[in-house]
Amino acid sequence: MTQNLLFLTGKLAEKSLNKVLSEVQENPKTPPFKYRIEQIGVSVAALMTPDLIARRVKQTGDADKVIIPGLCQGDLTKLEAQYGIPVERGPEDLKDLPQYFGHAGVEPDLSRYSVQIFSEIVDAPYLSVAGVIKKAEQFRQQGANVIDLGCLPGVPFPHLADTVKALKQLDFKVSVDSLNTDDLLTAGHAGADYLLSLTEKTLWIANEVASTPVLIPAKPHSLVSLYRAIDLCIQSGKPFIADAILDPIHFGLTDSIVRYQKLRKKYPDIQIMMGIGNLTELTDADTTGINALLFGIISELGINAVLATSVSPHAVNAIAEADIARRMMFAAKQDSRLPRGYSNDLLGLHDRRPFTYSEDEIREIAAQIKDPSFRIQVSESGLHIYNRDGLFEHTDPFALYPHLKVDDDASHAFYLGVELARAQIAWQLKKRYVQDQELDWGAASEAQNKIAKTAHREASLKEKRNKNR
Repeated sequence: MTQNLLFLTGKLAEKSLNKVLSEVQENPKTPPFKYRIEQIGVSVAALMTPDLIARRVKQTGDADKVIIPGLCQGDLTKLEAQYGIPVERGPEDLKDLPQYFGHAGVEPDLSRYSVQIFSEIVDAPYLSVAGVIKKAEQFRQQGANVIDLGCLPGVPFPHLADTVKALKQLDFKVSVDSLNTDDLLTAGHAGADYLLSLTEKTLWIANEVASTPVLIPAKPHSLVSLYRAIDLCIQSGKPFIADAILDPIHFGLTDSIVRYQKLRKKYPDIQIMMGIGNLTELTDADTTGINALLFGIISELGINAVLATSVSPHAVNAIAEADIARRMMFAAKQDSRLPRGYSNDLLGLHDRRPFTYSEDEIREIAAQIKDPSFRIQVSESGLHIYNRDGLFEHTDPFALYPHLKVDDDASHAFYLGVELARAQIAWQLKKRYVQDQELDWGAASEAQNKIAKTAHREASLKEKRNKNR
């Protein structure tokens, strides 16, 4: 059935929107639709608000759905009540409309995953019970399923039992990682759900407590030793998880991945864990890419759990990234697709489509400007800033400053300095830049205060107008 869509936009975007929609409509892969564009009298579509739309658009005609700019903020339920049809935000950049229609407006389902994340608190013995709980809450918010208490060799942990019990009272699943059998017994009797890491020589502990053992080789790299421990658990009917141990780069990484492959091939149905901190923590590289690659391997091998850490400053978001990666890989595997187009949250430094406007398109837009407000855009060739007084282009914001004539307008100069710095960073890193929006750093992004930014811009422009008068 052909849908009738009403697109609301501003003066500057009207021509581009019509061009993009015509191209989308001609694509044979696009679901059939008819469209009408209504320009509601604002220069910048992002400055629309639901209240402004309600005042200026009284009726929607034969439209089945209204689509407003993605940067339009506010509650859309009042508009839906007024028009009696769905009102939906489109993409933030109208050049993304082809992708929007390609997904039929439906976001990929990233609600499901098959990998459990054990998040290790490596300094647990040094923390109070309250300190452990605080860190556990942070990890749970980032996606952790199990909180792992790391015991340190030779460091007493007298409040281990109290810590386990306190976490259990708060509905945490708890694992304890220690080479000390007394620690493991204490944790098991206190109610720990998992014990890391037992070997064939310490497997007797699993008979003393109800905790699920995580098995490792008795000797480093000895799969035969691990196999014996696995077979003992299978024979006794005791639930378990097996870990072949992932080694760091240049200390056996490739061989350890092969061990996981052999383990899965020999035991296709058992639960397997991989400790990923040896790569995320011990490699000076951004953890987003490391997590993406690791979880691709984890997905292919059907690994069921990971032990993740967030200790090094460069791995501060490793737990959250692991959560994103496991959901992406699960969805891609279910769809039998490459892991592309599911989420941008692991694209911290770059974007797949950073420059949506060409130099010529930006010049065409700039030629329409009749007011003193500066617009900033980024193309493959550099930064573009323009208003009614002209278009200025460069890769260095300092080269642009003399053209802006804001020497006596500190507030406006500050605003433009911030925006041009963002634009330069975006151009250098090949990231998407949108004026008045912080750069998107994926999983590392923090919540934006969009109102404060636009309010500062409007206040500075008002101040400049008053001075001119």
